[in-house]
Amino acid sequence: MNAPVDFAALKTRQQAAWGTGDYAVIGTTLQIVGESLAEACDLKTDERVLDVAAGNGNATLAAARRGCRVTSTDYVSSLLERGAERARAERLEVTFQTADAEALPSADASFDVVLSTFGVMFAPDHAKSAAEMARVVRPGGRIGLASWTPDSLIGRMFKVLGRYVPPPAGVQAPSLWGTEAHLRSLFGPAAAALQARALHFAFRYRSAAHFIDVFRTWYGPVNKAFAAQSPEKAEALAGELADLLNGLNRAGPGSLVVPSEYLEVVITRA
Repeated sequence: MNAPVDFAALKTRQQAAWGTGDYAVIGTTLQIVGESLAEACDLKTDERVLDVAAGNGNATLAAARRGCRVTSTDYVSSLLERGAERARAERLEVTFQTADAEALPSADASFDVVLSTFGVMFAPDHAKSAAEMARVVRPGGRIGLASWTPDSLIGRMFKVLGRYVPPPAGVQAPSLWGTEAHLRSLFGPAAAALQARALHFAFRYRSAAHFIDVFRTWYGPVNKAFAAQSPEKAEALAGELADLLNGLNRAGPGSLVVPSEYLEVVITRA
């Protein structure tokens, strides 16, 4: 019989990983995903919007640009500060709040829309995160999600990392959030309707080596994975990632353009 998962300890380790480097360096390149999700959710001026696991605030800014009253949450406060810097630069009014996706400090049905772009998918307890998002959105409101699929570049990258730093036993893969069947199972009767479409985000870098250097420096999970290896193992990890990237590169030898599939989902709350 498997031992129960210590989610509290796991989240502490995750928090440290995402606080390493500076995810915003990479996160800001994904802004178009937040804009697309805001349009898919048909956001309206003055709607109350909660961004869960907001990171550096891509969905936050997209909603604020559409006149919504936005609360941006993450359990890594340094990432929220990056979002706050961006909001200040655009003169956007946003409330920033440190919060755990699995225990949102909000009243039932207190938001019209709840969003998450590549954020809540990394919370370890999928069922609890989904239940919290459903709890805080009003009946008839929307939950908008953008999540990497299992076969996306990021999904496959995490599989490579898992061969060097095995994921914790008993915890569901984050990329399951990128499958419609898993989301229907998670939200169940809380979802009056669920619309999903597969989209692609193109990662654009100078080369595979450039991508690996940026992610190794700034992307917490990759940074931690490399730091845990011996020099020989780190070289092997870099080689596997380079093979993955070069195999998916559509730009030819002079540059790197790698599409990464994600699932854009809009759930209407029952």
